[in-house]
Amino acid sequence: MASSPHPTPVVKVGITASHDGGNIELISQTDPIISGRTAKLTVTVHVKPDVYTDLEQIAHMQYFSFRAFVSGLHSNSNNGEGEDDSIKLLTVQYVVSNAHSVSYPDAWPNTTIFYTADSLQPCDDDSWRRNLTTKYVDGKLTWSQVHNANGSIFFSYWPPYTYDRHLKLISDCSAQISARESSIGEYNPVIESLGQTLDGREMECISVGNGNLTAWIQHRQHPGETMAEFFAEGFLHRLLGVGADGELDEATKRVLDRYRLYIVPNMCPDGSVRGHLRTNSVGANLNREWCHVEGHDGHPEGYQAPTMERSPEVAAVLSKMDETGVDFFLDVHGDEELPYVFFSGAEMTPVWGDRIEHLHGYFIACYQRANSDVQKEIGYPPPESKEAALRYMNVATNQVSCRFNCLGLTLEMPYKDCETNPNPDKGFDPARAKKLGTNLVEALDDVYSYLRAEGEFWSAFSNEDEYVVPTDSFKEDGFIMLKKRLYSDVRPHAAQGGMAGVVPQPTRSEESEEDLIDSSGYNK
Repeated sequence: MASSPHPTPVVKVGITASHDGGNIELISQTDPIISGRTAKLTVTVHVKPDVYTDLEQIAHMQYFSFRAFVSGLHSNSNNGEGEDDSIKLLTVQYVVSNAHSVSYPDAWPNTTIFYTADSLQPCDDDSWRRNLTTKYVDGKLTWSQVHNANGSIFFSYWPPYTYDRHLKLISDCSAQISARESSIGEYNPVIESLGQTLDGREMECISVGNGNLTAWIQHRQHPGETMAEFFAEGFLHRLLGVGADGELDEATKRVLDRYRLYIVPNMCPDGSVRGHLRTNSVGANLNREWCHVEGHDGHPEGYQAPTMERSPEVAAVLSKMDETGVDFFLDVHGDEELPYVFFSGAEMTPVWGDRIEHLHGYFIACYQRANSDVQKEIGYPPPESKEAALRYMNVATNQVSCRFNCLGLTLEMPYKDCETNPNPDKGFDPARAKKLGTNLVEALDDVYSYLRAEGEFWSAFSNEDEYVVPTDSFKEDGFIMLKKRLYSDVRPHAAQGGMAGVVPQPTRSEESEEDLIDSSGYNK
């Protein structure tokens, strides 16, 4: 029998995470169920854990980013010649079956994952959309995607900021500094490496400005919090005039006249490339490496930090800070659970008092006036006592604030949509993270006069500038209050047994599985 000249191709989905920052493991893929010109199948994947973290005794995991490549679809007609029985549409149900075992499983309800059919290049930032079918059911994170053409779609917990893009950011900054027509040259810009990571990557730092106060802004201590480097890109582009032919606006000029700024765009490049959530290449959570910890479990002699063997990234930055001094510090992060932009400060630490409390409230109010995504009511509840806060002096904001008697804050951006300005289709996305970065200029400009002021300078502040004790209590279906979770610590149940995977059995969340999947297997 003669073979068919045009055999029907087999519909399949290839799953890879080979791009830098990728993270996923393919567990299984069902055979396609074909009905007419459509097909459906299920792809089951696992999030891969970070390297085990000795201090916290957990292998963190939550961030994922992968590429699904569909082949075997036939999107063109046969020009009316004979029967066309080729498959036109493929619906895939994606299932993250170990979602209950991640560091923050309580973050999954009301999470919507991102997808794009375009590239990971900056020109395609606007192509990312939220998959509104995302559900967390029986400990599994699921969503459905209809593929109508051969080719790839990227899925990510939050859009990746690749190391290639990081290198381009550094290159763009360097080119702008070197451009003859740029006015940034009068502000003595410098790009330097503060040292190297354990995998041999440079710890780049951009410094610029002629002012008498020193501001440090660092980003992405936790590599899976990719929004932090989008923020850095927005801030650096405005500060240096990148993309604006070197032109600087008046607020930026004032900031450069008032401060010497030190900006570290990526504190954890090794973890970023590896697709980690919170750690570097040897499992160090850098935001727990800012000082020695006394009498830690498993380390009766104490936990030495930072060290060149485990956390050279922190050692390099802290050494440079000791050299320059610090008058203002901002540590830029992302938060899995709370759907808000919010700040965490050095509450209840030795530096906390009237001065820092009022500066904290005023700075956030200034930021809020510049960007409506910012709010001050919702955030991490502060420690209940000075003793509780002292257990977290290894956190960057606490350590730097106390070490230099300065205003220090941690900025958190949401993985979820931002409830202050909800947009279900796109949510809080790269564009909004970059915009938040650009508006740091206004907040720095406004707070400058008070950072080292003496006396009760806050008497000039209005009521809206007051410090507000944050709470994590807000209306969201299925949300559980954080209560004792401080500084983005994992919940106690996730740390039991020393691995993120050792957690209680998953419980049914949101809608029932029967409500989500009809008899055909499709998500509604």
